[in-house]
Amino acid sequence: MIPRYAREQMVSIWSPENKFRIWFEIEAHATDALADLGVVPKDAAKKVWEKGRDAKFDVARIDAIEREVKHDVIAFLTHLSEIVGPEARFVHQGMTSSDVLDTCLNVQLARAADLLIADTDALLAAIKKRAFEYKMTPTIGRSHGIHAEPTTFGVKLAGFYAEFARARTRLVTARAEIATCAISGAVGTFANINPRVEAHVAKAMGLEVEPVSSQVIPRDRHAAYFAALAVVASSLERLAVEIRHLQRTEVLEVEEFFSAGQKGSSAMPHKRNPVLTENVTGLARMVRSYVIPAMENVALWHERDISHSSVERYIGPDATITLDFALTRMTGVIEKLLVYPKRMQENLDRTHGLVHSQRVLLALTQAGLAREDSYRLVQKHAMRAWNGEGDLLSLLKADPEVSKAVPADKLEAMFDLGYHLAQVDTIFGRVFGK
Repeated sequence: MIPRYAREQMVSIWSPENKFRIWFEIEAHATDALADLGVVPKDAAKKVWEKGRDAKFDVARIDAIEREVKHDVIAFLTHLSEIVGPEARFVHQGMTSSDVLDTCLNVQLARAADLLIADTDALLAAIKKRAFEYKMTPTIGRSHGIHAEPTTFGVKLAGFYAEFARARTRLVTARAEIATCAISGAVGTFANINPRVEAHVAKAMGLEVEPVSSQVIPRDRHAAYFAALAVVASSLERLAVEIRHLQRTEVLEVEEFFSAGQKGSSAMPHKRNPVLTENVTGLARMVRSYVIPAMENVALWHERDISHSSVERYIGPDATITLDFALTRMTGVIEKLLVYPKRMQENLDRTHGLVHSQRVLLALTQAGLAREDSYRLVQKHAMRAWNGEGDLLSLLKADPEVSKAVPADKLEAMFDLGYHLAQVDTIFGRVFGK
């Protein structure tokens, strides 16, 4: 985790203090259930809560114990006994370390998902507002980076809104899949702990029971979770790249907000660079990089090993913290994005009517010409317009073969920009509802 790309609310989920607090809650809830089953004294379970509920777990002390015992959960339990006293001997009855570690990790991932879903909601709201603001603002659509046919800037944004609506669904699904609890003991057989303890802890921690934990929660759940994060990051990059291209000097249809006093270059005072969206592009690459290790964590040895552990200590915090920051940064970019409709129109006009070539092609075929002949005629004049020999409409009107098939007044009607915007309401209805 790099502080430069981290927000406190997400960082706090992964803090040692929060982790040990979750460990305590898992252990204390399990002790409650054991007390209800008569396995441990109820007074002992009560004492665990009384001493531990408001305790400040000493991270440095736990680390010091771990340096000696070489085991993180034992170090925590030793420190907990220092806080609780003799009744601590009833904590962790029939449990194994993975019960605590895996359940805690899933609590943290579920809480991280809640923040990511809220981040996505904020981004969706920003995109929707700007989409309606520029719903009917004409701009050029591009394929292969080359002018294709007209669209609107609002339609562009509506496409991103639909994509991030899917991203939200993926995050919700990922959260549901990861939010499971395992309190099943060594190799997951419940030999030394009643399954009712697991059910009690799961309910208390807002989780579902893991059907078969085999001592560890199956890592296919985690792989799916990090894959979902990576897809969301890829969508962020697509939006970032779109803005970066549109901000190029030769295009300049939109621009990241440039604040008073901001500097774009240490050498060139004129520079206004798309630094925020470039940053999001880089952050997306990092989030995607965590997918392969998560996938490789699925294949553990037999009932368990800990080859996944070191990986998850990295990717759990880093992937969620990074995506949280990237989503929030992109929301700010969209909210403050400078949009230049006049420049969009100028760019539409740059190719002298070429953007209407398909409509003329279709009209010629409907007038009786073979498609190959129609294509040849339109392309011939389109290439002349491309080379600066005139605008496409004038060149077509001057061609006897074209004029014979399509009269001049009908040709002129085919160069109406509004024709391309006729279905904008339909698209918006599909995306945003009626």
